[in-house]
Amino acid sequence: MSAPDINAVKSYLLDLQDRICKQLEQADGQSQFEEDSWQREGGGGGRTRVMANGAIIEKGGVNFSHVFGSKLPGSATAHRPELAGRNFQAMGVSLVIHPHNPYIPTSHANVRFFIAEKEGEDPVWWFGGGFDLTPYYGNKEDCRSWHQAAKDACDPFGADIYPRFKEWCDEYFHLKHRDEPRGVGGLFFDDLNELGFEQSFALMRSIGDAYAPAYCPIIAKRKDMEFGERQRDFQLHRRGRYVEFNLVYDRGTLFGLQSGGRTESILMSLPPEVRWGYDWKPEAGSEEAELYDTYLKPQNWLES
Repeated sequence: MSAPDINAVKSYLLDLQDRICKQLEQADGQSQFEEDSWQREGGGGGRTRVMANGAIIEKGGVNFSHVFGSKLPGSATAHRPELAGRNFQAMGVSLVIHPHNPYIPTSHANVRFFIAEKEGEDPVWWFGGGFDLTPYYGNKEDCRSWHQAAKDACDPFGADIYPRFKEWCDEYFHLKHRDEPRGVGGLFFDDLNELGFEQSFALMRSIGDAYAPAYCPIIAKRKDMEFGERQRDFQLHRRGRYVEFNLVYDRGTLFGLQSGGRTESILMSLPPEVRWGYDWKPEAGSEEAELYDTYLKPQNWLES
């Protein structure tokens, strides 16, 4: 098994951040990402890029981080006890886009690499990531195109990859306390190393490269749809679910906070406005109810 090329992974991730930012700026048509470079006290740093109050993107962040150190947080060693006592490096690109228009879904993507080393022993490493879509008003055309892009990214690496990563995504982005999916899924994978470094890295790149070409056409198709106070209110209500997931379950958020990462960068994934209504339920037969009845159910979107 070939040894990991850490510099190649970092170069790819920095370039991916650049490319995604350019594609999203073109999709927005008005605003640009502002960059904030930062250093981590325990080792490493990153580039946080945020767009606020764009023509289409109400808030968006595309982060690169590369952190390292000699002690992992307890949540990591509890999950993988063999990492105890090893030096580690973690790097990745993570992004969340929250549009103004409730008919444009929120989207999330992340690709990352982790390696833990100890003198005299083989390194422990893996890739992880994926992308997922969180609509407020469901659209089957968008769901099909999103999942087709996900499948196309995975197919060169084996027919089993897309269905496995798709199911993993459905299971991962699930709010257990509400027994409710966060959205319509996509891809999620972690601990990927069984393909060897070169193929695992190639698969991660394929997924990272697929995100913007999958999402930007959805923006273009939905950006001119008219909406009013009712749709906006529902969007803010559903964003509350997004906040709940990120603060309670998301592995990247928890790892970042527990490892001394930069709080502002970690929490850039949270929407700028959100609402919680006590025991709120959609009106039966409404567009809002359709999201729950039709879309927030794991299914084969390629045949829907």
